[in-house]
Amino acid sequence: MSERRFAFRPRYRGVAWTAMGTGAVLDVVALVFGFPWPAIASGAVGVGLGSFYLLSPAWTIEVVTTDDALEVQQKGERRFRLAWHDVVRVTASPSTKTCFVDGGDPERSLLVPGDGAPAPYTIADKDALYDLIVARVPREKLEQVELLNSSRGGARSGAD
Repeated sequence: MSERRFAFRPRYRGVAWTAMGTGAVLDVVALVFGFPWPAIASGAVGVGLGSFYLLSPAWTIEVVTTDDALEVQQKGERRFRLAWHDVVRVTASPSTKTCFVDGGDPERSLLVPGDGAPAPYTIADKDALYDLIVARVPREKLEQVELLNSSRGGARSGAD
């Protein structure tokens, strides 16, 4: 298998664009009709928050897979590398194409969010990444579940 790259992408682009558009409209209306500064400020907040989300450094993260490992990089710098044989467990939901790769430590783990997964990001070609992970991880380390939140100690939120 050759090296494959899967980039993080913003999941809620529509919300960001809506916030920016609403903010811009508020600003224009406030300027045209002489509304007070709070309307202009709230418009600027909408534009600013939407812009910050779309320009987030998170969108420079990518997952790189090779024959022997999964690696997460940001701007070409390694954040972590996890050899396939070092994976503690993969909890996978075939119906949603969501999986959690447990590297034994939160800093060495990865959620590949499929349909309905609560993540602020998506991953380009995520179905192919899901299939690749499920194919590469040793069978004894793979737990298949209907939904990730139904696993016995698999992927957990930070609230646990």
